[in-house]
Amino acid sequence: MATEDAGNGFNIHPMDQFVVKPLFGGDVVNWYTPTNVTLWMGLTVLAIVVLLVVGTRGRAIVPSRSQSVAEVMYGFVHKMVEDIAGKEGLKYFPYIFTLFIFILIANILGLLPTAFTTTSHIAVTAVMAMGVFIFVTILGFVKNGTKFFALFWISSAPLVLRPILALIEIISYFVRPVSHSIRLAGNMMAGHAVIKVFAGFAGALGIGAIAPIVAIMAVYGLEMLVVCIQAYVFTILTCVYLNDALHPVH
Repeated sequence: MATEDAGNGFNIHPMDQFVVKPLFGGDVVNWYTPTNVTLWMGLTVLAIVVLLVVGTRGRAIVPSRSQSVAEVMYGFVHKMVEDIAGKEGLKYFPYIFTLFIFILIANILGLLPTAFTTTSHIAVTAVMAMGVFIFVTILGFVKNGTKFFALFWISSAPLVLRPILALIEIISYFVRPVSHSIRLAGNMMAGHAVIKVFAGFAGALGIGAIAPIVAIMAVYGLEMLVVCIQAYVFTILTCVYLNDALHPVH
């Protein structure tokens, strides 16, 4: 089958771009092995440092382009945290802003040709989602003690329904890190796979590849929107979970 595909020119493997590979030869990947994931996560951190540290070092009254971009993102996330979690939530703004800027820059870098999209891997998004889950759970008990259980007890509902609703709320609470991580990874993987499929058709059709090229441009433009939306969605859900930890009463 692979030979037939190659002979017809349609040798398309859209999921190959998500394979984790060692940087320095070999096929075995251990927990300490530098991989393409390691490389692009490092490049993401480097890009963040360039934008937020180097780009804003002048702190000019009339900001440069990089300073303007940094200030807009800072203000955007700051307002999001304040609107959802209140003034008390601003204490945890650095953590939330770190999540937002990392996901956003990683998503954007993943759109570069031959790049590796780190946020397409559930191992990366699950670590961030589990970190948020553990953080807000511990914070909820530290701030509220046993009153944190009020998050699961809907006092406004009829008494006979409260135990059933409490069970649903508990299940929903523990599913949070799963949905939180799969939503981001799934959207990143799906969009990049579609682009790779159209790119494969374009390569196979040669000079007659007008339709696939137009499709690539359309999907690529859509992906530019998706990478920003997914960073926003992950962050706003984190703010919602933080608000539940700070104010658990239904």
